[in-house]
Amino acid sequence: MARNREFNEQEAIKRAMDVFWKKGYNGASMRDLTDAMQINSSSLYNSIGDKHKLFVKCIQNYTEERMKEAKAHASQAKTPLKAIVNFIQDSVNTILYSNNSCLAIKTTFEVAANDSAIQAILKSDADKTHSLLAELIIKAREQKEIDSEEDPETIADFIMNAFTGWYESYILYQNPVKIKKMAKYLITRISQ
Repeated sequence: MARNREFNEQEAIKRAMDVFWKKGYNGASMRDLTDAMQINSSSLYNSIGDKHKLFVKCIQNYTEERMKEAKAHASQAKTPLKAIVNFIQDSVNTILYSNNSCLAIKTTFEVAANDSAIQAILKSDADKTHSLLAELIIKAREQKEIDSEEDPETIADFIMNAFTGWYESYILYQNPVKIKKMAKYLITRISQ
């Protein structure tokens, strides 16, 4: 007869994700993770696997949840341009006011260059985000909210790359006014 799991795996993954957010992949020890998850190391190895497999699950979970939220939020906007503006403002709020900021960007800088599994998850997430933005930009062009001469792919690339720069800028300078000004400039450029 199979043993029942002694913990809620989804809840444990969320707790582990908090550790990775705070300490990064390299800074998080197995002890940090198992303490946060409130399980012993044998339970972790038997149910999820090693630290890397846990990290992959955390990043996968994070990117899937973030995309669900982004799509839901975009579908509630009154116009495509408003959905884009909300997306930009949500990113600013995450950078400035979230305790954990963006785990995908943090992971890209720390791990993705040397980890093909993580790189694949983050690339898929970036592709989905790019597609969502490009679709909204196309709809905004159709509704004459954005200049029809503008290339949706380039605008989507520009928006996504701005987020990474803002994240870096905020880490280095801790200047919310600077981030808000850059966001305002980006929104103005898109909606001209």
